[in-house]
Amino acid sequence: MTALLSLLSGLGTGLALIVAIGVQNTYLLRLAVSARLRVVAAAVVVCAVSDGLLILAGVLGVGVVVERFPVAIVVIRFVGAAFLLTYGVLAARRALRPSGATMRVEQDAHDDGAPAVGASGRGATIAPPNEHCAPARRGAVSARGRVATDGDAVGRTAPAVAATTRTTVAAGRTRTAPPGPTMRVAVLTMLVFTWANPHVYLDTLVFLGSVANQQGVDDRWWWTIGAVAASCLWFGALGFGGRLLRPLFAKPLTWRVFDGLVAVVMLGFGAALALGA
Repeated sequence: MTALLSLLSGLGTGLALIVAIGVQNTYLLRLAVSARLRVVAAAVVVCAVSDGLLILAGVLGVGVVVERFPVAIVVIRFVGAAFLLTYGVLAARRALRPSGATMRVEQDAHDDGAPAVGASGRGATIAPPNEHCAPARRGAVSARGRVATDGDAVGRTAPAVAATTRTTVAAGRTRTAPPGPTMRVAVLTMLVFTWANPHVYLDTLVFLGSVANQQGVDDRWWWTIGAVAASCLWFGALGFGGRLLRPLFAKPLTWRVFDGLVAVVMLGFGAALALGA
C-alpha cells in the first residue's frame, strides 16, 4: 500500500510540473499536427527518455553537482535564450507572412492508414482546391474558334488531363499546412528545447530529485517510477492525441493563429531566460 501511494504521489507531482504551456510542449504539438507519425513518435521518445534520465539523475544525487556549479546553468541559460528567440522570430515570420502553398502529404501504412492513391496507383500530391478537369465533349469549341472532334479534343486534352489527374485527390483529402520537418531536424530541435532549458535541470535534477529522496530508501524508487510514468503519459498523449487536431489545421488561418501563439511562447521564454527570470 505504501508503494502504491508513493507511485501515485510521483505520478501526480510529475504531471503537475510537466502539464504546462512551454517550449517543449508547444513544439511537440506542432509536430503532432504537421509531421509524419514516425517523426512524432521519435520526438515523444526524445522527450520521455530525456525526462526519465534527468529524474533518475536527480534521485541519484546529481542535482547537488548542479547546485555547486551555477556557472553551467548560466551558460545553458544564454544558449537556450538565443535558440528560443531565433525560433520565436521564425514563428512570427510564418504567422505574418504565410507561404500559402499547399502541402504534399505523403502517407503510408504507418501514418494515417492507407496511402492516397491517384490515377497512376501511386501516392498522389495535393492540388489547390477547386482544380478540376473538364471532360472533352463532342462539338467543343477550341481556342482557335473551330469545332473540335472527339479525337481532337481527346488528343489535345489528354496531356493536361493526365497531368491534372496526377495532382488531384479525392474530395476531403486536401490539406493546407506548412511542410512537416524531417526526422533529423525534429529530433535535433527537440533535443535543444529539452537540454538547453535550464529550468528542466532545476525541476528534475533538483526539485524532483530532492522530493524523491524524502520518500525513504525503498519508497523513493516507486515515487521515481511514478514521476517517469507521468512524463511518458503526458508526452504520448500530447504527441499522438494532438494528431486528432489535424482537420482543424487544414485551414491556413489556423496555422497563422497557432504560429502567432508559438512566437509569443518562444519569445516570452527566451526573453525570460536572457533576463535571468
